[in-house]
Amino acid sequence: MPLPAPDVDRLFTLGSTYPSGDRLATVVALPTAELPLPSGTVSACDPLVSLEDSETPFDETAPPGRYPVTLSVVELTRPGAPDARPDRRVAAARLRFRTEPAARWALSADGDPDAVAALGDTDFFGYGVDTGTGCFFDAAATEALSALLEEDEDLLQDALDRDPAGLGPVLLLDPDSGAGLVAFTTGWGDGRYPTWAGYDADGRPVGLVTEFFVVPQPGRRSDEED
Repeated sequence: MPLPAPDVDRLFTLGSTYPSGDRLATVVALPTAELPLPSGTVSACDPLVSLEDSETPFDETAPPGRYPVTLSVVELTRPGAPDARPDRRVAAARLRFRTEPAARWALSADGDPDAVAALGDTDFFGYGVDTGTGCFFDAAATEALSALLEEDEDLLQDALDRDPAGLGPVLLLDPDSGAGLVAFTTGWGDGRYPTWAGYDADGRPVGLVTEFFVVPQPGRRSDEED
């Protein structure tokens, strides 16, 4: 079996707390930006280095429209020793297609369930990050969005720098197609991060969640060993 999914409801509940070494991580903010999806197809990647070569779009699609991308922002503090500048990190990013709750979460497998079955209990599929930045975007607009970033290499980074918290989410919009990209920082920075798809009780996709391994999650061998 692959790496178990995180407790998504808890990750996206203000006030949730987690032990993190000698610190305590608390969910303190859920900033949101709307992602335009004219095609209804979604992909995810590090937009600053791999947008053109991004992974296969997720199997889960939505009707064309605009959908919220919400970040779970945690603040890490040492009890009894408050920091002058608390450390805030993005623990997860969620793209929501429907308001119905997810009855289950499944690791994204690019349409290959046999590949998921072959994974070990700490293994996962995911996208690589080399600039500390991730995103969800309209998969049909890869060329157009890539062209915008090639035209102005600092466009997305400048938008993140203008964000009050410096974490995102920030929107990049292609004016011709109306397609968008919502970017955010990725937990501790570079690495490889998994995305899970959520399904409601009737089997309909309700959204996608990418986790950045900032806080421990139940049922994981690595967490228990720590």
